[in-house]
Amino acid sequence: MLMSQSRIVQATGWFKLPLRLSAFKEHGELIAAITSGILILVAWYGENHWSTPLYVSLFVSAFLVGGFAKAKEGLEETLKEKSLNVELLMILAAIGSASIGYWTEGAILIFIFSLSGALETYTMNKSHKEISSLMNMQPEEALLITDVGYEWVPVKKLHIGNRILIKPGERVPADGTIVKGHSTLNESAITGESLPVNKSESKEVFAGTMNLDGSLVVSVTKPSSETLFQKIITMVQNAQSEKSSSQLFIERFESTYVKIVLFGVGLMLFLPHYLFGWSWMETIYRSMILLVVASPCALVASIMPATLSAISKGARQGILFKGGVHLEHLSHLRAVAFDKTGTLTKGEPEVTDFLTDEREMKATVLSVVSSIENESNHPLAQAIVRYAEKSATPLPPVEDVKDHSGKGVCGYFKGEEWKIGKADLVGKEAAASFMNNYGERLASDGKTVIFVSRDKEVIGLFALKDTVRKEAKMAISALKEHGIYTVMLTGDNPTTAKAIAREAGIDNYIAECMPDQKQQEIKNMKQHFTHVGMVGDGINDAPALAEADVGIAMGEGTDVALETADIVLMKNDLPKIEEAIQVSKKMNQVIKQNIIFSISMIMLLIISNFLQVLDLPLGVIGHEGSTILVILNGLRLLK
Repeated sequence: MLMSQSRIVQATGWFKLPLRLSAFKEHGELIAAITSGILILVAWYGENHWSTPLYVSLFVSAFLVGGFAKAKEGLEETLKEKSLNVELLMILAAIGSASIGYWTEGAILIFIFSLSGALETYTMNKSHKEISSLMNMQPEEALLITDVGYEWVPVKKLHIGNRILIKPGERVPADGTIVKGHSTLNESAITGESLPVNKSESKEVFAGTMNLDGSLVVSVTKPSSETLFQKIITMVQNAQSEKSSSQLFIERFESTYVKIVLFGVGLMLFLPHYLFGWSWMETIYRSMILLVVASPCALVASIMPATLSAISKGARQGILFKGGVHLEHLSHLRAVAFDKTGTLTKGEPEVTDFLTDEREMKATVLSVVSSIENESNHPLAQAIVRYAEKSATPLPPVEDVKDHSGKGVCGYFKGEEWKIGKADLVGKEAAASFMNNYGERLASDGKTVIFVSRDKEVIGLFALKDTVRKEAKMAISALKEHGIYTVMLTGDNPTTAKAIAREAGIDNYIAECMPDQKQQEIKNMKQHFTHVGMVGDGINDAPALAEADVGIAMGEGTDVALETADIVLMKNDLPKIEEAIQVSKKMNQVIKQNIIFSISMIMLLIISNFLQVLDLPLGVIGHEGSTILVILNGLRLLK
């Protein structure tokens, strides 16, 4: 979920400090690990050339430099959480090794453990840098247009309605609408789309995008704290802090596992001596190896690096996951419900058919009709005007245009009365006569029919329809290939719903759905499918988005939909759902690989130790090496 608006206001300011601190921590851990390694090399050389106190002091220094941070972290977590952890196991193993004279092995254990810790911190920072790079795109000042000229002001001081000038090569400082000028903008930071977009007057622009080649005057529509850009930062940040169910299980399991290891080590300190006749030195030595190899470091590191890498990859592609748990669930979807208007369809009607009487010139009818409709604000009227504009149809002068609410519009051209509207306006009998054989086909296609009459004689008709997005068909087809059942939930009538569902390739549809009914339908679907997703963009979709196992919102949708959903497609690009599923499957696959590998390595090392074929140095390398490998495997998802 998105944070409250007051916390969003602070996102840019307070998040930079943790980024700097985490970067400092990463470099500090790496420097400590390298220093520890150098001290170990010097001490190892000194074992054969210097006095015992001298080289032992170097080993102790290597212990302190490499292990201080992890020891402190482990103790603080133990005291805070009242539970044991992996860090304490590693420190105990290193001290135990040194206590029986294996200074080199204990120091190497500390060195590799601190190195793997630095690598894990690097993974976290690599993920956080996605936000850092976004934040660097946010200008801190804007060129405000005032009554006396121009003035540079902080972006935080901009108000709704302020006009700002954005020059070529500058980043857009705030969300707004273009009131003057046209340009090409690079919106990849927002939508993930690499191709620039041409925009002119009345089009929206977003903070953080790059104005490439034209000057723009923009009217601010949102304060800096509520821009889409800030919401992206907040969503990615929350996603990185929210843990998946697998990660939570591993963290709960860690404390119990550490207790089991310590109990096993306690038994091994005595039993082998009496049961198998091992010497006390061999028994203690094998106990120290067990303490090292049985530690679940690799298992603990199996999930979080992979999850953060996947979230970061999605953010770069314009797919925002609000948490690892949603990313994890995505690959398990068995059914997906879609809203219709604005999701599967473009959300605005388009003329699909234009029919005229054979005696009439088609261009003349279109010209007069578009001229009359041009004086109406009705969506259907504007659709006809857009249709006429495509063929550069001239607009002749018309007179006495009147709107008949809910029925249509009429006007006069050269003394003749023209009517454009429903059958009730032009005359039902005349309309039915003109339709002839067209009626059944147009009705079955779910189209809205607008008639044209001149002096009470019907001479033409327009058929309009909210057209299905091309990418919607691609998305539905891709989901079916994954074996996912698709349903459309819409408030439209059954005829229109059936036509849209058929055209989009939807498996099933439910028409005349109110918001509460959409939510109920999601509940019903969850009784038949293990994981159900919902895709929507409007306020009326919010209850269903919240009810679904995975709610997916369109980036251009309402704020309520964006806040309620678990995943946001920043560009209204439905095929991104299939991409998100692929990222989820890849992440789950990597996590599974990591878990199987880490458990197998732990079991192999434990058995080898019990059979007395494993030395402490190999145990250290095998254990810590497996930890580094699973972290690197998780980092592959960033590619």
